[in-house]
Amino acid sequence: MQTWTFDAPTGTYKNHTLSSQLRVAAIAETKFMQFVKPEPGYGKKKGESITITRVSNIDVPSSAVLAENDRIPEDEISLSTQTVTVREIGRAVPYTSLSQDLGKFDMDNIVQKQLRNQMALTLDKMAAEAFKSGMIKAIPTGATQLTIDTDGTPSASATSNLNVYHIEQIRDYMFSTLHVAPYENGDYMCLISTKGKRGIVSDPAWETWHKYTDPQSKYNSEIGRIENIRFVEINNTQALSGALGTGAVLGEAVIFGEDAVCMAVAEDPELRAAMPQDFGRQKSVAWYGILAFDQIWGDSANPGEARVVHVTSA
Repeated sequence: MQTWTFDAPTGTYKNHTLSSQLRVAAIAETKFMQFVKPEPGYGKKKGESITITRVSNIDVPSSAVLAENDRIPEDEISLSTQTVTVREIGRAVPYTSLSQDLGKFDMDNIVQKQLRNQMALTLDKMAAEAFKSGMIKAIPTGATQLTIDTDGTPSASATSNLNVYHIEQIRDYMFSTLHVAPYENGDYMCLISTKGKRGIVSDPAWETWHKYTDPQSKYNSEIGRIENIRFVEINNTQALSGALGTGAVLGEAVIFGEDAVCMAVAEDPELRAAMPQDFGRQKSVAWYGILAFDQIWGDSANPGEARVVHVTSA
């Protein structure tokens, strides 16, 4: 057996080939942003906030029957407002002209791509925080137990991951108690962490549900549609946690109907290049925007007003 030894010096003489392809780390998917829309009527030169006017339902009388000589009773319409105040957001990456002039790869492209990724993840997290900021909290406190809190604070620790039973109970609560209008085509939407999704698809009741309606769903790793709820899996753990509750058993989720979260935008997020400093030697690129996210009825747990159920744990 012969062993080769190298007497060449280190450096470019010995190692002189650099791959022409640049590899970039992957990021989590960003899906929350597609479920929010900019609030109409707001933009530049409109001040630091937008005030959203909300109309509560009129109480239904026990009887609307009138006697012949009675005046028609009068009811009052209750108005309330929700103020969304925008904030400046942004981050920057500095680099030098030397790294650009001597390096093999174009620093402009590298910096801009990484900043776009960071901006997308940041906006996704901000939107998720708005979806989770409401008053209705659902806590799986057992395989066949669900605790509902209506004060914005979860009161118990989850001891079970989500399953079909919990989804059925949440759907009934949203429909019959909160009277939440569907998000689209008669369905609610659920944005769910991978951990939460695994709890549902591992439930034998889920397999029975899909045995005849959608037999390919398990193969495709999809939850599909259950009880008029459509599911979107989220792998951005900064948006939805996969480690809540006792023993990190619960995967976080939000289930919502129409007009749940708004986005006030004074300046759309964009990339900006700084003016070069030190005679062009110091450079920097940033992303920057002026905006905010908020729930329309995030301060209410009343029927017809609350739109989002946050599956979480103390």
